[in-house]
Amino acid sequence: MATLKHIASKNSDYSAAEAYLIYQHDEFTGKQLLDEQGRPMLRESYILDTLECGEASFATACLLANRKYNKNNHPDEVKSHQYIISFDPRDATESGLTMEKAQALGLQFCKDNFPGHPSIVCTHPDGHNHSGNIHVHIVIGSIRTREVERKPYMQKPRDWREGMKHSSTAQTMRHLRVEVMEMCQKAKLRQINLLEAQGDRISEQEYWARRRGQQRLDHVNARLIADGQQPKRTVYQTELETLRKQIDSVLRKATTFEEFSALLMQEHGVAVKESRGRLSYCPPNRVKFITAKKLNKKFEKEQVLTALAQNIRLAPTIQPIATNKPDKVQKLVDIQAKLKQGKGIGYEHWVKKHNLKAMSQTLILLQEKGLLDEDALDQRIAELDTRFHESLAVVKDLETRMAENKQLRSYVADYQQYRPIAQKLKSAKSPATFEEQHRAELTAYRKAAAYFKANNLTKLPSSKKLEAEYAQLASEKAQFYEQYKEAKEELLKLKTAKQNVASFFREEEPAQQER
Repeated sequence: MATLKHIASKNSDYSAAEAYLIYQHDEFTGKQLLDEQGRPMLRESYILDTLECGEASFATACLLANRKYNKNNHPDEVKSHQYIISFDPRDATESGLTMEKAQALGLQFCKDNFPGHPSIVCTHPDGHNHSGNIHVHIVIGSIRTREVERKPYMQKPRDWREGMKHSSTAQTMRHLRVEVMEMCQKAKLRQINLLEAQGDRISEQEYWARRRGQQRLDHVNARLIADGQQPKRTVYQTELETLRKQIDSVLRKATTFEEFSALLMQEHGVAVKESRGRLSYCPPNRVKFITAKKLNKKFEKEQVLTALAQNIRLAPTIQPIATNKPDKVQKLVDIQAKLKQGKGIGYEHWVKKHNLKAMSQTLILLQEKGLLDEDALDQRIAELDTRFHESLAVVKDLETRMAENKQLRSYVADYQQYRPIAQKLKSAKSPATFEEQHRAELTAYRKAAAYFKANNLTKLPSSKKLEAEYAQLASEKAQFYEQYKEAKEELLKLKTAKQNVASFFREEEPAQQER
């Protein structure tokens, strides 16, 4: 799925943009990496071309344009724009995408959408996250050096006149996203609807905060492993990531907005408020609220109310919230090992009480289950393990079918909603203008039609039947999930009990020998 990102730069050093594209840089500090002789190191692989620069370099062409039109003289003016098209990593292996093909697509995209601007088009084989996603950087000087033909999407004179500055408005970004979607569709590459928010909204600031946090955590874990200790956490989560998971967990089981708000506060200490029809959330360690727009589209008011209504329809399949959690069998603590680590007398007294309570829980559990015999206990653990994995496999299969059903319903809705617009296109007086005005709707309609054709669907499925099928799948999933949950809970208790018994007898043997 190709994505489009825009970065505006006020840096008057135009050569810095080209240097970033061809030389290696530290991903956290942004500084150039130098070799042993103190020289900048070239990137391992890249393809770079320039457009609208004539015989001059990109930096020279931009400086000449500034001088000719007497613009970009103030430090706060935007001097250049960078657009980054990142392709799905699977395109390289499944769709035959190469750096050369990506560069050709980037060049054509630049010619079609930024005519008259001095430009650099550069393709890299991978990104900061090392996921293998080929991506194209398109850097343009902000001033157009020649007048171009006006196209249907151009609304203001600055979009085609010579000497005017490029402006990346919301309307411009919408047009460019549609262009990326159509480009990928023609090239038979993976693509999502860029006009709708997909999943979590990760900002540039949050992305780098996560990368820096993960780097610090890896460094701490490496020291723990070197000292012979097991790290407690291996994946770093930002505050926003934690908040998203907390909201999502409550949104799955609440049926009213009042319950949704109350559970967020009770379980996670998260406050939610509504202002001017928009929801905001505040974690317990913050004072300022975070808008739903910064988190995820499904946390906005309309989507939250829709999810709560869906939970009401599926209420028989949703398990009630447990008020009293079942008692857990606690693990025995190795007293001698803890004392060797430097624990004091007070800790030793606490551990002895803890172990007595844990062993009491263990004996009560084994007596209730009738599993005081070791062979019977092992047999029961094996049975639960089999049931646990079988139930989990069924749950995963049902989740896959539910996701496919949801995708099909989305395509059916798009097809039915935008089909009248596609029919009007045939009788439009100016098809090009009509196409530009309804590009997003027509793109969604054609994508749905292509999906039906690829899956040999000659008859449009009924929305009501699909919803009923989804409800049935959700009911089955809830049933098997309950089996999976019960087997998991009992399995963990019995494994802990078995471990406690083994630990108890290991401690008793040296004690008896000492007596």
